[in-house]
Amino acid sequence: MAEHIEHRIATPDGRTLTVAEWGDPGGVPVVSIHGTPGSRLSRWRDAGIYVRGGVRWLTFDRAGYGQSTRRPGRRVADIAEDVRSIADGLGLERFAVTGRSGGGPHSLACAALLPDRVVCCASVVSIAPFDAEGLDWFAGQTAGNVAEGKASLEGEAALRALIEPERLEIFERIAAGEANALPEEYELADSDRDQQAKDRAVFEEVIADGLREGVDGWLDDDLAFVAPWGFEVGSIRIPTSVWFGRADTLVPAAHGDWLAAHIPDVEVFAGDFGHFGSDDDVDLEIAWLTGHYRAAR
Repeated sequence: MAEHIEHRIATPDGRTLTVAEWGDPGGVPVVSIHGTPGSRLSRWRDAGIYVRGGVRWLTFDRAGYGQSTRRPGRRVADIAEDVRSIADGLGLERFAVTGRSGGGPHSLACAALLPDRVVCCASVVSIAPFDAEGLDWFAGQTAGNVAEGKASLEGEAALRALIEPERLEIFERIAAGEANALPEEYELADSDRDQQAKDRAVFEEVIADGLREGVDGWLDDDLAFVAPWGFEVGSIRIPTSVWFGRADTLVPAAHGDWLAAHIPDVEVFAGDFGHFGSDDDVDLEIAWLTGHYRAAR
């Protein structure tokens, strides 16, 4: 595992958030919010990129994942309180935020609800709100994602019955060395299969740590995604970018198009890649975040 520093942050309601710190301790502070499922170990496979990019890259286990305490019934908006606790605990006055996949809505929540602390936001391959007007939310998604979303609408018991066996299947596929570690129902674009192969070692660390104790974090994410998020993306007033791929089968490009049409003054980065992006995106995202942070500061 790449060398990093770990922190334990106490929240006002008595929970613990576990944070991993990568990169340059004196660099631009960036809070990175992992996908669904995931953990604080989510990072670029060469963690040296954060030193080279001049960033203090902070990742954390979202509530219910890894070593962070569960927060049952949490909304997407509730992430703002946890990110504020992390920033306070680490002495960060202002910082940038980014979130990928299931972390995308959470990064947008921080942009909307923490404008006094968040300087800029990158939302990468994010879903749109479930009640997004004019969007067929399930269209173009893999069968696995559709089943997961519909189980979420039925409630916690139905969703748990679906994803607990999927958790075990992911572990089994990893142990067997399957090319695609995700269940077959989660069909990937060819570019995503190639990217997953490159990132496989990190993926295995992330999943093993994030889901070791069970599926609570994953479950609470899914329930939050199909419920009201607790904020409007149209209320965002800080520099924000959305990044998405036209070949994405997990979060179809229509979600990115919808967000791009509803976030004020948004910058859009769309390409022909899939859900896991491409190697070129990482440097570009870091440059975008640090550039906007330094311009604002």
